[in-house]
Amino acid sequence: MTIFDVVKNAMMAGFGVQEKVKEFIDELVKKGELSDSQGAKLVKEWTEKADKNTSELSKSISDLVTKTIEKISLPTREDISQLNKKIEELSERLKKLEG
Repeated sequence: MTIFDVVKNAMMAGFGVQEKVKEFIDELVKKGELSDSQGAKLVKEWTEKADKNTSELSKSISDLVTKTIEKISLPTREDISQLNKKIEELSERLKKLEG
């Protein structure tokens, strides 16, 4: 299981929790323990907090992946692009020398 699978599963679980919270609040509204406006406010607040947490998790994972890539010294797109450019330049020079 990759880190992306773990993140995907965590986010999907979070969405499941969001749905359960909404159902729970809807049930409280039906029972009269909360007014419609109180229920809507709670759902909105909880959704905003969940969205914020999801964004923070996504940023943390992105930072972790970036740091990991830096530590293992994987070439970046820019590095590969520069190497490809050098290869093309050397190929052109070789063609001129052979020609």
